Amino acid sequence: MAPKRKIFLYDYWLLLIVFALLAIGLLMVASASMVISDRQYHTPFHFLFHQLAYMGVGIFLGFIVIRIPLVFWEKIGSYLLLFSLFLLVLVLIPNVGREVNGSIRWLGFGPFGIQVSELTKFCIVIYMAGYLVRHQREVQNSFSGFLKPMILLAIVAVLLLLEPDFGAVAVIMLTILGMIFLAGARLWQFTLLLILVASALVLVAIASPYRLVRLTTFLHPWVNQFNSGYQLTQSLIAFGRGGIFGVGLGNSIQKLFYLPEAHTDFLFAVLAEELGLVGQLVVLGLFVALISRILFIARIVNKTGRFFVMYMTYGFALWLSLQTMINIGVNVGILPTKGLTLPFMSYGGSSLLFNCIVIAILLRIYNESLTS
Repeated sequence: MAPKRKIFLYDYWLLLIVFALLAIGLLMVASASMVISDRQYHTPFHFLFHQLAYMGVGIFLGFIVIRIPLVFWEKIGSYLLLFSLFLLVLVLIPNVGREVNGSIRWLGFGPFGIQVSELTKFCIVIYMAGYLVRHQREVQNSFSGFLKPMILLAIVAVLLLLEPDFGAVAVIMLTILGMIFLAGARLWQFTLLLILVASALVLVAIASPYRLVRLTTFLHPWVNQFNSGYQLTQSLIAFGRGGIFGVGLGNSIQKLFYLPEAHTDFLFAVLAEELGLVGQLVVLGLFVALISRILFIARIVNKTGRFFVMYMTYGFALWLSLQTMINIGVNVGILPTKGLTLPFMSYGGSSLLFNCIVIAILLRIYNESLTS
């Protein structure tokens, strides 16, 4: 008798939410980038085709990753972190890292490139999940338990700030702090560490003139609306023009070279202008549903007692939710401008690739939790 084939039970709700976000993202990338694409490449769909290519690669990698047992990620967590550190150093070497808009964050491979900070977020979540399992008692009972990984993460933060990529540092630090809190760190120790990390981030921000300008400009963008506040004021104009129902898909004025990075960091502003408050609420609802579904999977895992998988799931939820909140917060002017994409939607190959890989791992987690 032939052996029975293992049945994969997919979380179809998670898949439906993700494909909805991907579809809306493609639609908005096409709309927001048509003018700039035509000007730079003499074709209106250059950025759309690139995004489709990365999505295809991401889905292909997802089909591979979903076949990998979760124990594999637990075994290679430390190696992944070392690999990401190597790439963070490599990207800073002259003539190796690729510079875009004054930041050296990419390693180029022909027409394609990978943003190392996106890989670093992925690797650190997996490493920290393993660390919290191996040192759970130490994390819960002593200050050194969660001070040790912060020393290593400080090295990562320094390398990221040299690129510079302050946004990635903020997401990584907040994600790791959240994971440590969920692991049962004492409240006073966690609060002390949170104050130390927040103080360090503030010192780093004010130590660099351009970062200080960004931090102060978002509070009063109209004071310097044609200088440091230009990008934010143009984003706010997009929200104002959109109203409740928007000006219609493809009818944005701000994407006509008024709003910089309209198809990347400020895609949500173009969406707000074209689809209005209704479109914004739909997208926000999808992200709330996405994070809720990931937390639901974490609850299922918690019942199985697989702590590494549980911490990893919570880590992915924190990463995606923080990056979403920061990106939208920047677009609406309640946070300083940061170079962070909107997960699954903004133009950006590296972000899309690792978003797809994360979803594939979550589907594997759901499967193993129900079939184990």
